[in-house]
Amino acid sequence: MPDTAGLAVRTLTPDAPAEAPPVLLVHGFGSDGAGDWIDTGVAAALTAAGRTVIIPDLRGHGASPAPESAAEATAPALAADLLAVADAAGAATFDIAGYSLGARVAWAVAAAAPDRVERSVFGGLSPVEPFTAVDIEALHRAVREGAQCPDPFTAAIAGMVSAHGDRAPGLALCVEGLRDTPFAGGAWDAKVLPVFVVGENDELTRGIDGLAGSLGARLVTVPGAHHEVLGGPHFRDTVLDVLAR
Repeated sequence: MPDTAGLAVRTLTPDAPAEAPPVLLVHGFGSDGAGDWIDTGVAAALTAAGRTVIIPDLRGHGASPAPESAAEATAPALAADLLAVADAAGAATFDIAGYSLGARVAWAVAAAAPDRVERSVFGGLSPVEPFTAVDIEALHRAVREGAQCPDPFTAAIAGMVSAHGDRAPGLALCVEGLRDTPFAGGAWDAKVLPVFVVGENDELTRGIDGLAGSLGARLVTVPGAHHEVLGGPHFRDTVLDVLAR
């Protein structure tokens, strides 16, 4: 069996393959590959364009195992998982698209292996790490014991995480790992500048234009709020346009 770091992975192959690298699609927090990429039609549109599509479930999400510690759920650790998935697929290079947390992890993939990343699309990426504001001990208590969180933001995250039932402790460890390795932007060393996609009503992405501008990267604004963009035709069409060969 190929070593995929233990992650659940879906691979979709086209009937008429194009001469282009595979596309790695990375889902958002609390979701999975099927919900973000298959149900929205993005994966089907890419395979119709001749692209092989690799869709992993991040650790703690979907059908993948939960992290055993926060160290297994830092951004660099999640990126290493995805590079293992690419290795298992025989993908020396690949395009990558991520949404929300998926964009955050996709950035970490490009930072870890810039020579392997061809084209990239970052949808719904926050310029700051939202989880740095979480009271992590209160979050773990809320998930473990049902304790109330005095801080409203932590309470909101606890409610989101706890809604996943048995998966909640692993998701709380993901929050802790990402909180410990906050997104900081920085230089871009991969082969092609990324394209950022934001919803016109997405408050979580406010300020990402500063990062895009500092890189000289393209910023595409599409209709919708954070939870609406991924399923919309404008995001799907942008991904197809950016990754087209």
